[in-house]
Amino acid sequence: MFLDAIASNCRANPQKNAIQFIGGEAISYAQLAETTSRTAHFLRALGVEPGDRVAVQLPKCLPFIYLHLAAMQVGAVFLPLNPGYPPAELHYFLADAGARLLFADVTKQSSLAEMISSLPALQEAIFIDADAHWTDRVGSYSAKPVSLPAKPDQTAMMLYTSGTTSRPKGALITHGNLTANIKSLHSAWGWRADDVLLHALPIFHVHGLVVALHGALHAGATADLLPGFDAVAVLDLLQSRRCSVFMGVPTMHRRLYTHAAGRRIDLSHMRLLTSGSDRLPDDLFSGYQRSFGVTLLERYGMTETGMNLSNPLHGERRVGSVGMPLPGVQARIVDPGTDTPLPNDVVGEVQISGAHVFAGYWNQPEKTAQAFTEDGWLRTGDLGSRSHDGYFTLKGRAKDLIISGGMNIYPPEVELALMTHADVAACAVVGCPDAEWGELVVAVIVPKPGAAPDADEICAHCRDRLAAYKAPRRVIFAADLPRNALGKVQKAVLRGEVCY
Repeated sequence: MFLDAIASNCRANPQKNAIQFIGGEAISYAQLAETTSRTAHFLRALGVEPGDRVAVQLPKCLPFIYLHLAAMQVGAVFLPLNPGYPPAELHYFLADAGARLLFADVTKQSSLAEMISSLPALQEAIFIDADAHWTDRVGSYSAKPVSLPAKPDQTAMMLYTSGTTSRPKGALITHGNLTANIKSLHSAWGWRADDVLLHALPIFHVHGLVVALHGALHAGATADLLPGFDAVAVLDLLQSRRCSVFMGVPTMHRRLYTHAAGRRIDLSHMRLLTSGSDRLPDDLFSGYQRSFGVTLLERYGMTETGMNLSNPLHGERRVGSVGMPLPGVQARIVDPGTDTPLPNDVVGEVQISGAHVFAGYWNQPEKTAQAFTEDGWLRTGDLGSRSHDGYFTLKGRAKDLIISGGMNIYPPEVELALMTHADVAACAVVGCPDAEWGELVVAVIVPKPGAAPDADEICAHCRDRLAAYKAPRRVIFAADLPRNALGKVQKAVLRGEVCY
């Protein structure tokens, strides 16, 4: 189990740094184990029982990490929440989850008071100073680990989906899911005890918490944490040759590449640089090779599963592809209407199977049933194809597929064409209802600074590179695109803004 691996690392290298906040506090594996156990006894003293939902809405800080590990140690269900959620959104998550306990930043105490009073299931809200020494709070509790060993099918975490098609759903992630996924990544990505992870991701999300932080702790490595992403700071730290692993999203990589401004910066000492949570643009893939002398490793995961597919650590990292199934993972491309497997190079729905796949959605048996096929495969809702040699390429979300005049149009294909235009800094393509065509292809474009692209010329640029029916019929220029906390474009929001 994941917690057992951390305990083993604590015994093997007690004085080794487990977590180092850049410019701040460092804690050894021995300190991590001791304070996690003290925090676990603190939770027990608050009345937390196995299965209770413990919600945490804190910035990236040590108390968040201790509460996360301690909640799992006592058999509770850890519920990480974006610190940017306003009271109305926070109310939905706490009420839907039936959270028993909430830990939040002390700066939010007054703004959350009224909302908290309307939640009968919430027995206590504890406001803490994220910058204070957590050991002062829990130092009087026992350092002996709580003896409540988790079972593989026991829920460890509840992670809410992004809610692009409906209200967010609580995905139930078991201890077995976490263990299967992290062992798979340990094998595929060659995690080592001497790795140093530069961690600049949020930790309320599966990418930053499970893939990155869990990965480092499972390996007995060191995680160097930044409170947030800053391109200048990250590039300086990557060049320092201290770090060997960095995980980011395309928005982060784009900013690093832009900051490099064409300079040749040697990052060849980096053992692993990954990109995920959104499609990596082709020009960024090649730009990294030119500017930094490294090839990004693109992979594919989701809240309900953690990681599914990955380009190889050793071997061809194929541009535009999210690679092949990880160890212990099965993937197939099917007809979304019949769940019938499709031949190579035919676009269909990506379906996933394996011990890492979540147990279901909290209190939503119908949604859970809809998520799985009769033979137990997870319907991801993502479209893609498989090459003859096993590489998968994503074509976008099934709900984002545009059908215009009876023809299927995959937004990523149009977006790739748009990104080859010299004046385009960022773009997103959506389908808007149309009485004649069913849907029209609409491109929303963020121009590069100082550029003034012409909409007709943009459309002509696409027609030169794509079949005419795929080219945008309407172009909208915008200062920015709506994105979630990891920088992924929120197309449901965008459609609401531009389709009229």
